[in-house]
Amino acid sequence: MAHMPTCWHISVSMRCAELQNSNIYPALSPNDFLYYFSIYFVRSLKLLFNQRQTGYLFIHSLLIPGYTFRSVYTNITTVGQSILIMFKRLALGLLAAQSVAAMHFAMYIDEYHTTALPGQERTEGIDYAIMSFAASKLFNSDSPAEYKPFEPPETMRKRFSPDTKLMVAIGGWGDTAGFSEGAKDEASRTRYAKNVASMLEAHGFDGVDIDWEYPGGNGQDYRQVPNEKKVDEIETYPLFLEALRKELGDKILSIAVPGRKQDFIAFTKEQGPKIWKSVDMVNVMSYDLTNRRDNITNHASGVQGSLDTINEYLAIGADPEKLNLGFAYYAKWFTTKADSDCDENPLGCELAKLENDDGSDNGKSGALTFEASTVAAPPKDLKDSTDGLCGFGAKAKCPSGQCCSSSGYCGTTDEFCQAGCLSDYGTCKGISITDSWRKAQKDGKTDEKGGGQYYFDSENNLFWTWDTPEMIARKFKEIVAEKKLGGVMAWSLGEDTYNFEHLEAMQKGIKSQSNSQG
Repeated sequence: MAHMPTCWHISVSMRCAELQNSNIYPALSPNDFLYYFSIYFVRSLKLLFNQRQTGYLFIHSLLIPGYTFRSVYTNITTVGQSILIMFKRLALGLLAAQSVAAMHFAMYIDEYHTTALPGQERTEGIDYAIMSFAASKLFNSDSPAEYKPFEPPETMRKRFSPDTKLMVAIGGWGDTAGFSEGAKDEASRTRYAKNVASMLEAHGFDGVDIDWEYPGGNGQDYRQVPNEKKVDEIETYPLFLEALRKELGDKILSIAVPGRKQDFIAFTKEQGPKIWKSVDMVNVMSYDLTNRRDNITNHASGVQGSLDTINEYLAIGADPEKLNLGFAYYAKWFTTKADSDCDENPLGCELAKLENDDGSDNGKSGALTFEASTVAAPPKDLKDSTDGLCGFGAKAKCPSGQCCSSSGYCGTTDEFCQAGCLSDYGTCKGISITDSWRKAQKDGKTDEKGGGQYYFDSENNLFWTWDTPEMIARKFKEIVAEKKLGGVMAWSLGEDTYNFEHLEAMQKGIKSQSNSQG
């Protein structure tokens, strides 16, 4: 190997006479030329990319013996351009790979649907698993009570890829009091954040999801605690997240946020930027868009409604790369008014009153999960229940005269025998939701404009709304891709265990996005 040229350390602002005189240094062999060029090229990357020097100055910074200025310039320009093209393609490839890797797939796992939770054979692509829920009130004390996960975290981890981040969600529907107390002042926020951080460390969680439904009001208790009594939460919510961010260090902080515009009380153009800066992911609950507070039928999670929700968040400054579009693994049903025109106009027809005066559920609406326990035909070897348990999992039916509730218990009160009663496993005094759902599956219709599946059961005055794999595919194309969102999320893994068709549709959507970006 030839020795290092004497002008190796020349400044780019100087001229080196040897560079212009081909007789000073002996010619380099091809191998030597490549050796020196590789060194010079790396040395000059800073000039090219940081200082943005011209090609002329770049050449003047290189000293290759045995070559005239013109020959050096020509050779290096030709080879350099090829290498630069290679580097550009490599950089673009890395950026694309980074973009694909950043496509979040967050999955909630709730404690009430665990009988058929799958393992890694079904959970490919899920990179955030969120165990739900820890009670919000647990973290307000100087000596907080211990949180006990419904499944050991190490067991839950085995259901997913080793790279999947395991998180815990705090709160959930109807659990807001602990958040209100924890967010009220600086001392309470600091205490809450420290307790959450300690809990994550104790159980080995990679992060936390704050599921406050909702800061500023419109929660389950909206009749007991009017929104005007929660106005301060509009200001304290961002401060609460900021305190958590400070204490959590490199742990993940995500939030679950409302899908309905009327629940955006704390999510405004003024408050939005204060919220987004503290969190890593925003799980948009773009489902339950029609609920028991409405008075006309519509899709609960339609394509158009979901798109409208995402646009609302973008309008208040949310970073699209932090947004995860939400999907629901259940169908919703609503009782319509007996004298409504739902036969002719099933979308937009009048609903019955769906909640009591105190805001509680009156049993005239509900959800049906996509589990074997609720949608599969009953096992052939059903036995009579002797322990009060009934349903698909128990392989038992209730004794004569008793009803099997949607949660799988035998009884005789309205709680067991009315809405959600499982007619395959006992007596039902009211409507059989299971039978109505089977009709919906058989005769359901697609609303191409709204992007949802629906069915009106005229015999029982029930309106059904749900997502199909086809609608899920549309959401990936028309929302996730079009709006360049960071990812998707679903509620919840244990609710799609009949045939996993919704989970599989989302996995296909993730792969499709990866292929299009690759």
